[in-house]
Amino acid sequence: MLFAVLTLFPEALEAYTRSSILGIAGEKGLVKVRLVDFRDFTRDRHRTVDDRPYGGGPGMVLKPEPIIDCVEWLEREHGPFRRIMLTPGGARFDQQRADAFLREERILLLCGRYEGFDERIRLSMEWEELSVGDFVLSGGELPALTIIEAVTRLMPGVLGNADSAEYDSFANGSGLEYPQYTRPQHYRGAEVPKVLLSGDHAKIAAWRTQKAELKTRAARPDLSERSPRVPNPTSD
Repeated sequence: MLFAVLTLFPEALEAYTRSSILGIAGEKGLVKVRLVDFRDFTRDRHRTVDDRPYGGGPGMVLKPEPIIDCVEWLEREHGPFRRIMLTPGGARFDQQRADAFLREERILLLCGRYEGFDERIRLSMEWEELSVGDFVLSGGELPALTIIEAVTRLMPGVLGNADSAEYDSFANGSGLEYPQYTRPQHYRGAEVPKVLLSGDHAKIAAWRTQKAELKTRAARPDLSERSPRVPNPTSD
């Protein structure tokens, strides 16, 4: 899968895309992240990407020419992309969208800055507008990394354990994941639940299901109707 990220700050993303899960996926040839500075597609000697809004108002607005030219150049180079515009007013990105993106060959992520985009960028070509939450950031770079990692970790061969993503919170329409414990068994008066030490896989699965349901109802009651997913007892 090819991700193209249109940004004014490619250097801010480069190290992360080469690290951890994204780095592993890149080394395996499963994912390529192309960082493109759309300032390179400006048409004046000052390399201007923004200007004051018509009608007045605070801040600056991103100009249409460098962004549209950049997208058209990328699609001549690679073919059509699923185009994503990252904006606070977009639809909420979630695990189900990450699952759906796995079917794509190429995804383009446009990172905004300043007061936003000239409306003609939206009108001149087809975009899907997405947000990662009801808050405002200085730009779309962090949301772009969020989407790339959420999709990449679902790809077969990326995670060390192939079952890890299947039992995550929200996986396959489920609620929150059950509580996890590891060594040491005793820590500052807190004990690992005895059922997890019992070796009884059926009881462990039942305990995890119950705890996942309780956790979901307490922390995310909006998800309380979703069934939790727990590992097959024989594979624990």
